[in-house]
Amino acid sequence: MKYLWSPWRMKYIEEDHKDEGCVFCNAQAKADEASLIAFRGERAFVILNLYPYTSGHLMVVPFEHAATLEELDRATRAEMMELTSQCMVTLKKIYRPQGFNVGANIGVAAGAGVPGHVHIHIVPRWGGDTNFMSTLGETRVLPEAIEETYKRVRKGFEDV
Repeated sequence: MKYLWSPWRMKYIEEDHKDEGCVFCNAQAKADEASLIAFRGERAFVILNLYPYTSGHLMVVPFEHAATLEELDRATRAEMMELTSQCMVTLKKIYRPQGFNVGANIGVAAGAGVPGHVHIHIVPRWGGDTNFMSTLGETRVLPEAIEETYKRVRKGFEDV
């Protein structure tokens, strides 16, 4: 899949990422803006997807490195669900989506991009947001740069 905006992507692609460890564990150690973390809870955090399907594509990630939901304690799972709900409330205020895809790809066979650290995707959707560019051109069109999305989502969480 190609994207029509690229400042962060090109920098990321050009860097060597061999043996860097877990992307989510590494993000926790960075400053929020550098890691795209929009909100930190007690047991989990909200981070923007660096490779979004749509603007506002968020992920809820536990601080604990665990491959599946059942490996997490009840309090962490509960906070992850509450943060998922807060993501939808925040995204509704910012982008006014017509719907959401919410889910987790657990395990390589299920399509997990980071199979060792479970996370929940929250993807805002609009009628017609899949078009010929995605289908035929294997290119995603995003209406704003990820830096702007980060600022808007971060402010949205501050206002909740």
